[in-house]
Amino acid sequence: MLFSQLAEYYEKIEAISSRIEMTNLLVDLLRKSPPEIVDKVVYLTIGEIYPPFMGVELGVADKLALRALKLASGLSEKIVKDEYAKLGDIGAAAEKLLQKRSQITLHIRELTVLDVYQALEKIAKTVGEGAMDMKVQILVGLLSSASPKEAKYILRIVTGKLRLGVADMTILDALSILYGGGKETRELFERAYNLTSDIGLVAKIAATEGLEGIKRIKISIGRPIRPMLAERLSSAEEILEKMGGQCLAEYKYDGERMQIHKKGEEVIIFSRRQENITSQYPDVVEIIRRNVKAEEAILECEAVAIDPDTGDMLPFQELMHRKRKHDIEKAVKEYPINLYFFDILYLNGRDLTQTPLHERRKILEGVIERDERVNLSKAIFTDNPVELEKFFHEAIEAGCEGLVVKNISREAVYRAGARGWLWIKYKRDYKSEMIDTVDLVVVGAFHGRGRRSGKYGALLMAAYDPEKDIFQSVCKVGSGFTDEDLEKLPTILEQYKIPHKHPRVETGMEADVWFEPRIVLEIIGAEITLSPIHRAAWGKIKEDSGLAIRFPRFTGRYRFDKSPEDATTISELIQMYRSQLKKITETATT
Repeated sequence: MLFSQLAEYYEKIEAISSRIEMTNLLVDLLRKSPPEIVDKVVYLTIGEIYPPFMGVELGVADKLALRALKLASGLSEKIVKDEYAKLGDIGAAAEKLLQKRSQITLHIRELTVLDVYQALEKIAKTVGEGAMDMKVQILVGLLSSASPKEAKYILRIVTGKLRLGVADMTILDALSILYGGGKETRELFERAYNLTSDIGLVAKIAATEGLEGIKRIKISIGRPIRPMLAERLSSAEEILEKMGGQCLAEYKYDGERMQIHKKGEEVIIFSRRQENITSQYPDVVEIIRRNVKAEEAILECEAVAIDPDTGDMLPFQELMHRKRKHDIEKAVKEYPINLYFFDILYLNGRDLTQTPLHERRKILEGVIERDERVNLSKAIFTDNPVELEKFFHEAIEAGCEGLVVKNISREAVYRAGARGWLWIKYKRDYKSEMIDTVDLVVVGAFHGRGRRSGKYGALLMAAYDPEKDIFQSVCKVGSGFTDEDLEKLPTILEQYKIPHKHPRVETGMEADVWFEPRIVLEIIGAEITLSPIHRAAWGKIKEDSGLAIRFPRFTGRYRFDKSPEDATTISELIQMYRSQLKKITETATT
């Protein structure tokens, strides 16, 4: 398959904002992709070389890409930099500049998708002394054989700025239509993806083995399972009613959620975003080898920072010191952690995700050897709202965020990658004011004025609607940012800037700058109100109205540990709004 064909599809996808049209184009693209390279087509289309959990990144900065473009075009550094500065898009700059290239340098043979993929793969794996020069040489070779349009997308991919708006869930829609016969098979494809966290693998199995191959996909050590997520309710009575009268309630620790894979002495630690974070936690590796009594296992736990002097739990932000690449041993000593295990998904060849929770908990108790660093999450079984409320306050007093309350019926399986009522977060008592924080996604920005001139004055924030797989705006936030935040936000957001509103974003506001929905921030506000502008929960509370957060403020917490799809959902906002109304009504009647 020629890379020029891929570039043609990318150009068409880039020009549309309809998700239905995008899906149809992807179906057509996948249909024309040879089965042996369909995984590579999928990876390139979402701007990757491998799934994120493999931890292999292209690592090409704009400066390096501009150097390669200069060498490939034969133009001066000034011309190349000026064109890039004018267009603000390295891909568009490459397309324009390479149109001026001498006829003598025209490529001898056309690039294939495999040519491009293998070259980018080599760039990603090139490390050590002289690595930057080698990356440039490989990239120059690609650009010298590429047409201007191909060069545009090669440079966008290599610098992490493809910006087609294609998400994993859109790929799954296309795969179910093409290889499953229709969207009614979408659940099978999504489960395969949820068990492997590898959209390319799912595509290749679908293309080579069909629907039966998708049904045969199983859990394997080393491939993270996408985590199960929770809904949110505001009172013990509501939660127990939703749970059918009885539940398991666990402390909701303020730590880093880990999915731990063990095979013999080998231990791999994945974050909730399926990133391999093993190198940051050498102490956890040793703990697992010592305290997990199984040859093969996949377990979930919360790693919580502990005050070495008092043993008290410390807030999540303390774990950020573990993100450093150097002096890891020093960080281990200065910021020790405890592990609190709450689930087991796989044990010695047995998939436990379809096993009810109370059985998984018993199996977990038999696998974990407890000591001062390792324990199961503190939990109770209860059918009493008073007892549940008391346990909630105990959790808060202990330094936790609240509780996670779980269904214990026979249907309480582990729904990988899904959010539902089998797990419910019980974080705080909602009053007339907005007490709890929400995690929202940056989708746009507004230019600052006065002291903020030349910076972003405010950000447009959105909640996630998992039913539609879109992000709907809920507030414009300009408060709570320090001078340091205002300086670094443009740098953090630059790589996600796009020329128009993202196809997966809905809002009644017109931002000055638009972004891919990628960065998650923690926000607090005065209350949740009805809005004629913001599109969160549009028409679900009142016709021609959405929900908005009044007087929103950034808490200072960047949620880099969360993917955009892990952000606060529309249904959670609705529950918070209704709970808020209930509290106001109760106050008025008393």
